[in-house]
Amino acid sequence: MKSKERPLRADARDNRNRIIAAAAEVFVEQGPGAPLEEISKRAGTGIATLYRRFPDRKALTRAVALDALERTTAEVKRARDEEPTAFAALARYMHRVLDIRIGAVFPVLLEEIPFEDEEIAAVRADGIAVMQDLVATAQRDGDLRPDVTHGDLGMLLVRLSRPLPGPLPKELGEELAHRHLDVVIDGLRASAAAPGALGGPALTFRDLDSMGDVGPGESPS
Repeated sequence: MKSKERPLRADARDNRNRIIAAAAEVFVEQGPGAPLEEISKRAGTGIATLYRRFPDRKALTRAVALDALERTTAEVKRARDEEPTAFAALARYMHRVLDIRIGAVFPVLLEEIPFEDEEIAAVRADGIAVMQDLVATAQRDGDLRPDVTHGDLGMLLVRLSRPLPGPLPKELGEELAHRHLDVVIDGLRASAAAPGALGGPALTFRDLDSMGDVGPGESPS
C-alpha cells in the first residue's frame, strides 16, 4: 500500500506551486523539452529546489497536467453550483479555463502526459462528466444551441488559449482572448438572431479522445 505523503510546509508548498506555474508557462513558450533551469529561474527558485520537488522531467510534466485538470474540474463544479443556469455556468467556466491556460498547455504536452495514470484519469473523468451534464442541461433549458457539442466547446477553448503570433504583449493577448470568448458565447446562445446551421463535423468527446486530443472542455477541461 502506498503511504500518504506528508503535508508540505507553507514555504515548500509555495515553491512547488510557483514551479508548476512557471513550468506551464515555459512549456507553452518553448515546448516540453524546455530547459529545467529556465523553469526554476522563472519560478524564482534554485534548480536544486526544483529537483527536490520533482526528481525528473516526467514528474514535473505530470504535476503540471494534474494541476491544470484539478483546477479546471474545481472551477466547473463551482460554476455549476453557484450560477443560476447551466448556460451561465458554462460561460463562467470557459472564461476561467482561459485564465488557467489548460487549452494552451495540454496541446503542447499531449504526448508527454500519462493519461493512464489513475489520478489523472479520475480527475479528468470527473470534470468531463460535469461539463457534459452542463451542456445537456443548457440545451434542455433552450439556452444553448442544440447543434453545439461538448467537443466544440473544448476545441474553441484550445483555439482561444493559444498565444497569438507576433509582438503582441502577453497581457493584451490574454485580454483579447476573453473579449473574443464573449463574442463566441453570444454565438452559442440558442436565441442568437436566427443562427444558421453549423458546418463541419459535430465532434463528440469520444471522437476527440480517439484522436488523442484533450481540450480544456474535457477536464478541464
